[in-house]
Amino acid sequence: MNTLWHPASVCDDRCRPGGGPHVAAGRAGLRLAGLFTVLLLGLPPVALLRGAAARTLCRALLAVLGVRLVLRGPAPRPGSLLVANHVSWMDILALVAVSPVRLVAKHDVRAWPAVGVTARRSGTIFIDRSRPRDLPVAVGEVAGALRAGRSVAAFPEGTTFCGAEHGRFRPALFQAAIDAGAPVVPTSIMYDSAEAAFIGDDTLLASLVRVARVRRLTLTVITAPALRPAPGADRRALARAAERSMGGHGYRLAA
Repeated sequence: MNTLWHPASVCDDRCRPGGGPHVAAGRAGLRLAGLFTVLLLGLPPVALLRGAAARTLCRALLAVLGVRLVLRGPAPRPGSLLVANHVSWMDILALVAVSPVRLVAKHDVRAWPAVGVTARRSGTIFIDRSRPRDLPVAVGEVAGALRAGRSVAAFPEGTTFCGAEHGRFRPALFQAAIDAGAPVVPTSIMYDSAEAAFIGDDTLLASLVRVARVRRLTLTVITAPALRPAPGADRRALARAAERSMGGHGYRLAA
């Protein structure tokens, strides 16, 4: 299989050392119960109201898990392509929580409980990596959303990394920004605990339980100044420029 289309992460379960401060099992259970309660109550408004309701729901889901969300940097203007490093399934909640965006996510996410439903209701554009011929269709859909003034958020690394390690940005989706004449906003996502990383043979349930047990978890989203590609720009050069614009902070655990 083409690794540019289906990238592999160098990270595995050994990247999470464990041993950090945890809450009692009872409190973790209450957090998980709260998560599903918020999801049950929040999904109907999302179906009706979309953007604002989806942002409120994602903020509530993070809060009930004990995750503190911090936003730094300029607010992206409507019609921007946000390109972010990828550490966890919580990245999806964070990006929807901080900005009115449509997400680009792998097809598998559609079937995930909680995250998948939220993603579908917020207008996520799904990519099936088992069908590489569909990639131009997805690029066209992203370009169409950008032209219509909708911001789109994507994870060009193509898979998750632990935060200390990272992958190269795949250039395909940058073509959508070039075609639409849309600004590209490099967006760094950081966690202050390796327990947040969704890597290796992890399952969504195991990750949910692990996150619920962390005593304090801060998720920081940092937006860099927008890159404005010229007509006919090279998507590979644009991808490399986005990586450089993120500096080093996008690929480290937050202090």
